[in-house]
Amino acid sequence: MKISVLGYSGSGKSTLARLLGEKYCADVLHFDAIHWLPGWQMNTPEEKLRLTEEFLNTHGSWVIDGNYTKYCLERRMSESDKIVFLLFNRFSCLLRVIKRYFTYKGSSRPDMGAGCDEKLDLEFIKWVLWEGRSKETKAKFRAIAEKYPEKATVIKNQRQLDEFYKRNKLSAP
Repeated sequence: MKISVLGYSGSGKSTLARLLGEKYCADVLHFDAIHWLPGWQMNTPEEKLRLTEEFLNTHGSWVIDGNYTKYCLERRMSESDKIVFLLFNRFSCLLRVIKRYFTYKGSSRPDMGAGCDEKLDLEFIKWVLWEGRSKETKAKFRAIAEKYPEKATVIKNQRQLDEFYKRNKLSAP
């Protein structure tokens, strides 16, 4: 099984990817973990591409969490058996980000690179509320869903996510 989980920051992509990985005994790649180096330093584009290609080439069954459209996006989408979009509204995502901050404050989340202690700053809040929801991002999500309608699932709220968990026999977090 190969599954791509896409969507807005704070929508629950990493949690869903982890649960799907457990259910299908699939290896999970969290793009944030290869994007960020310790101390919130960005990895190089070349290294992120290399790590993505290595992951795709060495794992027969996988779940990939994150958008990162510059890194093998078309290959990931075409190889995916399922593509799940988490497109919660901006305020739901912000509330989830705030909850996540208090859960992991002073430490790195399991889906984040080591040395990237959870933070909540104005720059990230702006990303969650506006910048991460650009017309281009929305258009990319729409184009993927239209190109792969037989394997795309769009989830827009917690009720739909709970139904997805139940339908796929996933234990909700």
